[in-house]
Amino acid sequence: MRKMLTIISNVLRGSASRNGAELVSEGARVVVSARTYADFTPQASFDIKKCDVHKLEEGPPLQAVLTREEGLQYYRTMQTIRRMELKADQLYKQKIIRGFCHLYDGQEACAVGIEAGINLSDHLITAYRAHGYTLTRGGTVREIMAELTGRRGGIAKGKGGSMHMYTKHFYGGNGIVGAQVPLGAGVALACKYLGKNELCVCLYGDGAANQGQIFETYNMASLWKLPCIFICENNKYGMGTSVERAAASTDYYKRGDFIPGLRVDGMDVLCVREATKLAAEHCRSGKGPILMELQTYRYHGHSMSDPGISYRTRDEIQEVRSKSDPISMLKDRMLSNNMASVEELKEIDVEVRKEIEDAAQFATTDPEPPLDDLCNHIFYNDPPMEVRGTNPWTKLKSIS
Repeated sequence: MRKMLTIISNVLRGSASRNGAELVSEGARVVVSARTYADFTPQASFDIKKCDVHKLEEGPPLQAVLTREEGLQYYRTMQTIRRMELKADQLYKQKIIRGFCHLYDGQEACAVGIEAGINLSDHLITAYRAHGYTLTRGGTVREIMAELTGRRGGIAKGKGGSMHMYTKHFYGGNGIVGAQVPLGAGVALACKYLGKNELCVCLYGDGAANQGQIFETYNMASLWKLPCIFICENNKYGMGTSVERAAASTDYYKRGDFIPGLRVDGMDVLCVREATKLAAEHCRSGKGPILMELQTYRYHGHSMSDPGISYRTRDEIQEVRSKSDPISMLKDRMLSNNMASVEELKEIDVEVRKEIEDAAQFATTDPEPPLDDLCNHIFYNDPPMEVRGTNPWTKLKSIS
């Protein structure tokens, strides 16, 4: 049976190379449908990199179990983020997307691994590189792409743009460097106050890690034992400045001092997942906050205005792509353990590309929000006319 499938696969590859990409999709369907679920390994264990720990007796396990369904889901989501960001790059260069735009390709394992380690009822807040988290938290590709182009069908009704996207239990997308950290601690305080055993994941980058407000938040979160996972996504560069030039200590996982910490391989979705599970259990057990440093890498520049090669070499970027790419790492694991076939993953790739193209078409044709929407969705309340017996128009008399 296996030999016959190999022959069919080879024939289809040759046919596709002569007749175009459409046959790849059709061929993949033929081969995958010929294999039953029993032909694949339902789950496998993988060695993962040991995490460095701070004020913890032990870190996550050194092996992670991955089911076939989980692997296919992680692969699809990471591939969706990757292709979505590449399409955003294209639309930006065509001046269809304008303004600030920070892309997430290269860091997909962070968003997907974190989401796999927490619950849907938990909360998450991040900085301006937010497209991936908007997707993993429940946003759709159409909503994200339409938000990037400022259209009515965007996830923030076209008003937020790249940096300000929101969905249920996801509080952005924040444009002020580091400002989301105290907000995240506030969400964690609400979680504790309401007693629902929920937590808040609060993300920031290495560029924000030296801000005073972050250390103030560490202190309050520790004093009040807030269920907050502080996560520093260390992608090696704050704008164009390397971490070595910006920080006296680059051990970001130890920055909490009195807060336990983990340094995690942020390019491995399984490593991120297992570390997040440990951190979540720490918070839910009433031990207070915990800090994670995810060592990751962005393929694009800091933003679309940054080519990303004036402070690092093309060879450096290519080396990371060839040795540590999160999607390739997961793909290789699944193929080498018979958890999926090449054709099945190609079929996912085709479906993802179509979803992205459809979303981009929607994002360029959906109407812009009308002017009447300008003042909608703005929170306000009417202050009392008088406070402590007076109002702004009362003439006060001096009693001296």
